[in-house]
Amino acid sequence: MKLSYKRLGDYIEPIKLRNSELNAKELLGININKYFMTSVANIVGTDLSKYKIVLKDQFACNRMHVGRDYRIPIAISQSQEPFMVSPAYDVFEIKNTKKLLPEYLMMWFSRSEFDRNAWFYTDADVRGGLAWQAFEDMQLPIPHPNKQREIVNEYNTIKNRINLNNQLIQKLEETAQAIYREWFVEGLDLENLPEGWKMGKLSDLIEIKYGKAYSHLEEGDIPLYGSGGLMSKVNKPLYKKPSVLIPRKGTLRNIMFVNHAFWCVDTMFYSIFKDKKVGYYAYYILKQLDFEALNQGSAVPSMTTAFLNDIDVVLPNQKRLNDFNEVLHKLISHKESLENENQKLSELKDLLLSKLATIA
Repeated sequence: MKLSYKRLGDYIEPIKLRNSELNAKELLGININKYFMTSVANIVGTDLSKYKIVLKDQFACNRMHVGRDYRIPIAISQSQEPFMVSPAYDVFEIKNTKKLLPEYLMMWFSRSEFDRNAWFYTDADVRGGLAWQAFEDMQLPIPHPNKQREIVNEYNTIKNRINLNNQLIQKLEETAQAIYREWFVEGLDLENLPEGWKMGKLSDLIEIKYGKAYSHLEEGDIPLYGSGGLMSKVNKPLYKKPSVLIPRKGTLRNIMFVNHAFWCVDTMFYSIFKDKKVGYYAYYILKQLDFEALNQGSAVPSMTTAFLNDIDVVLPNQKRLNDFNEVLHKLISHKESLENENQKLSELKDLLLSKLATIA
């Protein structure tokens, strides 16, 4: 049997605690994925006593641009220490946490269906604000607290596994970079290279190719990459062999190594390895690039083929490349396995969120 829906406003109340004593020092905002993050706002000379305080298990949200962004930035504090948010944010808490668990409510806020519903109730203003009354009038199913706790525990088990995997992925990446630096950077005398080594250009290792537009492609099982990472899946590969993907615009640091067939968008470069053993080496050369040199005052940094092809590189002998490839292959394969597991876990997490509306 489907649960009857309850009015959100009957379970929450606004909190207007200000930083009048200036006890809170940290100013946070809310990102698009509904987490608190360090604010980039310039607060020099600002009267911080007017900023709102958020305590543990309290929520903050920004209702101003829901119609524009199709999402409502909203987050729950897990911090034991109070922090500040913008005076324009709403801060609220649950009236009775024995009836409605804060983590369960945050799960409901995390649903894409919740964002679509919030967008539906936005006003006609250009910014598409969501009135507080409309926010309170939104409804959700509230099962017995024991059921809520069971759902939260299941959700947290998945989240914790994803977080653990991310920590392992970060450690593997740090290890791979440390091996690269130890083998090819630290203590290397460019004037007196080991026997069989020589100086060259990045173009001696890889050939740079342009990605292509994808609007004509249909949905499929081939990963489609943009500068932010995996975008979707399409029915046709642009290239079927391992490659390094390099953003041409914007987030230049997001260089990716892919070990499978893929398509990448026309704001990306992909690479063809001139020897199948040079892939990981070329990847970590690019990961060490000085991206500030590419900015040159531009608001949108750009990568060029001329810059890439002219990068000075050390060309090790074949044995060194083979050894490096063998060591890195084990690390990267483990890293990719964890990333694939996280993708499946994220899909499971989204499925659990989508089923909240049908839990009896």
